Amino acid sequence: MDAIPKEQLSGALRRESVKKNVAAIHVSGKLTLLQRKLSNVLLLNAYDTLTTRSTHRIDAKTLALMIGYNSNDIDTLKSSLRGLAETVAEWDMLDAKGRQEWGVSSLLSYAKLKGGVCEYAYSQALAEKLHDPKVFALINLNIQRQFSGGHALALYENCFRFVRTGSTGWWPLEIFRRLMGVDGSEYYESFKHLNAKIIKPAVAEVNKVSDIMVEPQVRKQGRAVSDIRFVITRNPQLAMLDLDDGEGLRKGTVYGKLRDIGVSDRLARQWIAQYGEEYVAEKLGYVTGRGDVKSPVKYLTVAIERDYEVPQEAVVSGDVQEKATRLRKVFEVIQARTPTQRDADKRLFLSRLQDPVRRDDFERHGWTSPLNAEAIHAFVEELEPGALDEDPG
Repeated sequence: MDAIPKEQLSGALRRESVKKNVAAIHVSGKLTLLQRKLSNVLLLNAYDTLTTRSTHRIDAKTLALMIGYNSNDIDTLKSSLRGLAETVAEWDMLDAKGRQEWGVSSLLSYAKLKGGVCEYAYSQALAEKLHDPKVFALINLNIQRQFSGGHALALYENCFRFVRTGSTGWWPLEIFRRLMGVDGSEYYESFKHLNAKIIKPAVAEVNKVSDIMVEPQVRKQGRAVSDIRFVITRNPQLAMLDLDDGEGLRKGTVYGKLRDIGVSDRLARQWIAQYGEEYVAEKLGYVTGRGDVKSPVKYLTVAIERDYEVPQEAVVSGDVQEKATRLRKVFEVIQARTPTQRDADKRLFLSRLQDPVRRDDFERHGWTSPLNAEAIHAFVEELEPGALDEDPG
């Protein structure tokens, strides 16, 4: 994604307090756990082109794998997509000129399934908000997978967006009930029931499986609880799963060089956060120092990501040997897919390997696995028919 440079912002957006805007978008809590996970996968899949494309596509098998349901259960997928289209996202924040802005939009403007592919879109106004890291924070899918309760994931999402300010601020209980999806329930009008059935279990799960720790605090009017807030700290055991919001990383030399050769903002930050600047700089120097690399981003990806590590001669050599050529084409197909799809591709391919020896070889060598070469070629042909055909002479 291309973040808005700070010097181009004006008014209220340049103040430190604007960090609170990462909680400016509230999504109705009446989503099932499956719908909430689906929403996050769709957003991550679309993120890099969120404001430049009006529609986005992802294959149904990828969706199934990433959110953990049977890919043959089309009715469940339809129901989940329908739920997202019927769910309201609402924001109330300051615009670039310091004026108050309120808006509302359906979470998805439309979705359709055709030929095993899910096509979907966001309204333009919502897409702009979701794409701005100062307004909305992406949820790490590695952490999302750990949640088993919808209320816990809802609490995590709404607290995570305040992680840099350390507190959600006070929410009136009616707002909190809406965020948790229990508004309209007489049972949860009682704070005793709300605390026992929603707050305590959700807090326990967030603190156990996520990269943050939350502590609820309440405020009373008379004897009755009227407001609630959550104090937030990083969970040192799991913070490594999260990515920096970019403010620090974007100032580094390595980040700038990655952007210069065409690496997206999100991928550049992911590499630096995951592997460290020294390691990325070493790989970057190797790739940019060669004059025969036609697609530096693709080859840099191969060099950096361990699962895609290949011999140098197979990556950059002008050798036209059949194996090297096919290997290059495999990587071109894999790397053209989004990070979400690549993760799903690996999981899907592994699920097809019944032989423990072949599974182990793929886990160690990734797409260069010699024992699985033929199966890998067939898999890539499924993803993109004709991709491995010989180049015309």
